[in-house]
Amino acid sequence: MITRLRTDFEVGETPLAEYPRPQFQRDSYFTLNGQWDYAIYRQSEDFAGYQGKILVPFSPESLLSGVKEGTMVMPNDKLYYHRTFTLPIGFNKGHTFINFDAVDFACTVKVNGAYVGEHVGGYTPFSLDVTSVIKDGDNSIDVEVTDPSDTSFHTRAKQAIKHGGIWYTPQSGIWQSVWIESAPQTYLKDMTIVPDIDNGTVNIDTKVYGDEEVSVVVLDGETPIASGNTKGGRISLQVPNFECWSPENPKLYNLALKVGTDLIRSYFGMRKFSIMEDENGIKRLALNNKPYFHNGLLDQGYWSDGMLTPPSNAALEYDIKLVKEMGFNMIRKHIKIEPLLWYYYCDKYGILVWQDFVSGGRKYNMLAIGVLPFIHINIKDNNYKFYARQDEEGRLEYVNEMHETVQRLKNVPCLAQWVPFNEGWGQFDSIEITKQLRALDNTRTIDSVSGWADQGKNSSDLKSLHIYFKPIVLPKREKRVIVISEFGGYSNPTEEHMFNPDKLFGYRMFKTKDALWEAYKKLYENRIIPGIAKGLSATVYTQVSDVEEEINGLITYDRKVVKFPVDKMKELNDRIKY
Repeated sequence: MITRLRTDFEVGETPLAEYPRPQFQRDSYFTLNGQWDYAIYRQSEDFAGYQGKILVPFSPESLLSGVKEGTMVMPNDKLYYHRTFTLPIGFNKGHTFINFDAVDFACTVKVNGAYVGEHVGGYTPFSLDVTSVIKDGDNSIDVEVTDPSDTSFHTRAKQAIKHGGIWYTPQSGIWQSVWIESAPQTYLKDMTIVPDIDNGTVNIDTKVYGDEEVSVVVLDGETPIASGNTKGGRISLQVPNFECWSPENPKLYNLALKVGTDLIRSYFGMRKFSIMEDENGIKRLALNNKPYFHNGLLDQGYWSDGMLTPPSNAALEYDIKLVKEMGFNMIRKHIKIEPLLWYYYCDKYGILVWQDFVSGGRKYNMLAIGVLPFIHINIKDNNYKFYARQDEEGRLEYVNEMHETVQRLKNVPCLAQWVPFNEGWGQFDSIEITKQLRALDNTRTIDSVSGWADQGKNSSDLKSLHIYFKPIVLPKREKRVIVISEFGGYSNPTEEHMFNPDKLFGYRMFKTKDALWEAYKKLYENRIIPGIAKGLSATVYTQVSDVEEEINGLITYDRKVVKFPVDKMKELNDRIKY
């Protein structure tokens, strides 16, 4: 029987109310998180009034939304949102924007009854200029959402109407923060921060709405250490006596950018991600011009009460701090884009991030994702139908969302690697996709096809392996960097902390926590640590937390039980290095 579990994190009347964009921060902020009216009707039905209250930004399928348990927005439904709000007098400085950090899947937005925009894509943010329709005092906002879930070719990640095993309960609607900001007539539209440790500089590309000069100040804490001005475009500033950012020394510098009266606060880290040969001629992932072993965990980013949405920012911080305390230095963010504060905590505490793009496509072919890869048969990924990518619109949508994802996360210091495709799920044209991605961002490495469906030596920076059901053996004569981008998945049932005790999924089950730890320790000591000298450059153990029927987490789905001894885990992880 399914049990919806609560975490211990406090939610409050206005959840996730902290400023949500730490690398592009204005002092103008008005949150729309909180209670909204909602209704769910068939798309063929006329709207007949609201049915209750929903706590935004939690999806109606989640426990924290306040909507009746068991509610599910189906592909032929429409989800309606409405709320009123009072904007402070003088809030509008010239331009006012409403920001949606994520709405699953397609939505239209009205403010004060006027259409202001729409968006397609359940995992990427969007912003709407509502200057012409919003006013001081009382306002209203209406959002209409449809979500095909996994019945179409659109982006869906691991959501499945027939969920179970590694596929999870689908959710819909607003699932990240909704908020309003205002900027003056001339303002900073965008910036790209590119640190250069080889030359001791930070390069900042700016885009301005208007014709004002941009002043830039670099600060160490609150102390200015470099400054300059630019009329839009790039400015390069020397960072004196800089410290490199790393998991061992997560040093961050502050930035202040001013365009007229528009002041933006940000931060960056001086770091470099690359590939290099070690003293034995083995290709390695490198950090700051030195070989660096990435010892990480897979992280789905699901919560027992909020599903895709964390119950609080303190919950996000808890996960990152626990991973750090256990001695890991990397997280692979799996088929999800998190709120920006999650990346800030990784920056702050020193955790490298491998960022997956979100998968889509039609119903996956088991030959493609679960049979042929295990007998070492790889089909070219321009065979669109074989990989469930026969819809040109879906392929174009993926490319567009790749651009949006890079735009969203381009300045994050901890983000070390992009992962375009996983296990053949909706994979297509991966060599070309990798070329396009490198043109967007050449400052990070690329694991183009994580797991299998490898398209050859020109397709990716890495030879990326997933190994669950057989002994770990590294390929010989491989000229690329070798990583095990998923493995382990050792599981332990934890009574009263499981989503569905009648249906459990894990790659290898253990009855006690002691047995679980001993097997985990043996796996690392016998396979991972010896493999490093043979060419292994990174590992990603599955996974941070249990998720629904998957019980292979280091912690339970409700975050109440840590299954592994933290101190012993730290001692073991301290041994995993070059």
